[in-house]
Amino acid sequence: MHTMNNQAMLEQIAITDHHFSQAPEAFFRAWKRGVQLLSPTLFGLGTKAHVDQAEDKWKLCPNLEVIDQAIGVMSSGERVFLAAMVSFYNANIGGVLLKRVGVHGLSDLGGLDLEHRQVIADLVLNYTGW
Repeated sequence: MHTMNNQAMLEQIAITDHHFSQAPEAFFRAWKRGVQLLSPTLFGLGTKAHVDQAEDKWKLCPNLEVIDQAIGVMSSGERVFLAAMVSFYNANIGGVLLKRVGVHGLSDLGGLDLEHRQVIADLVLNYTGW
């Protein structure tokens, strides 16, 4: 029985290692989907062409000054989604933004539609740091 536990533990380690070896690319794909759902103007150089050509998350960092100006005129769902995305980039700034748009906990993400929830879920599952 001890061998079974060791075998199961080794299999779990292998699954985890495989997941996190793929995580940076999966995070980037989810991040890019999120950028496309919001607006390329809020990220990187601010153009669709730049988003299309971006090869990593560093090319699509949130433009915090533009976001600060734009977030006030967005729908409540867009504001929540954008603030959640920014929180992956910078926890402090994202936390302030989440509070600003009325998010007090994860349950407040429940107002997002399935497509936006899937992006956030994929970001959570594949986040390994910015």
